Amino acid sequence: MSESLVLVSRTASVATLTLNRPTAMNSFNAALHAELRAALDAAADDGTVRCVVLTGAGRGFCAGQDLGDAAAAPGSDLGRLIADHYTPLVERIRAMPVPVVAAVNGVAAGAGANLALCCDMVLAARSASFIQAFSKIGLVPDTGGTWLLPRLVGHARAMGLALLGDKLPAEEAARIGLIWQCVDDAALPDAAAALAERLAGMPLRALVATRHALAAAHGMDLATALANEAALQSALGTAPDYLEGVDAFRQKRAPRFTER
Repeated sequence: MSESLVLVSRTASVATLTLNRPTAMNSFNAALHAELRAALDAAADDGTVRCVVLTGAGRGFCAGQDLGDAAAAPGSDLGRLIADHYTPLVERIRAMPVPVVAAVNGVAAGAGANLALCCDMVLAARSASFIQAFSKIGLVPDTGGTWLLPRLVGHARAMGLALLGDKLPAEEAARIGLIWQCVDDAALPDAAAALAERLAGMPLRALVATRHALAAAHGMDLATALANEAALQSALGTAPDYLEGVDAFRQKRAPRFTER
């Protein structure tokens, strides 16, 4: 039996999903899409999972679409490929009931770069890089790239990254705010594990609500954003995690959050 294209491991309440096509730089084909979606669905449905880490096997995180795959062959309908595979993948990640951390261990190119950026927080090894490679083959950024890039780094930098398709080193990606943090290569696994464990111990409903509130606020005026904040606080303010957080604060002890 061939090895799984997505390796799943568990440490306490953290599930780590490792893209496992290292000889193809973890580029996507239909089989990898299916296995990753299934692994994400399983993590979402497992009430004991409180954070997900997404990383890659071998030298790269993900090189995007496998251009040798029949679905990407010249003359094929790339819009159908996007609709069938990449759009559901982005929607699955953005709808996860737990935080998702990308641990970018090497090159993240094309859809692979934007897959990482779809996650809630991105850590990258110092040797890693991000490449919006689409323009080099006559395409536009996909996998959420046109939506994510200007929100993360502003219009001017988004245009530069998208039009030129130059390699962006992880250290520079962190400096301009594209990702959360750049760490030494050897430190990446431990740094990702520590971040995931920290997030797993936090009030998950509030973290997920924060994800959605920040994304929605870009399309709102201030008054609408203020009203949305009030509505969210009304819902969260009667939940068990808020009551536990306030109780722990008053008792000067560490909180024990349990909601998901």
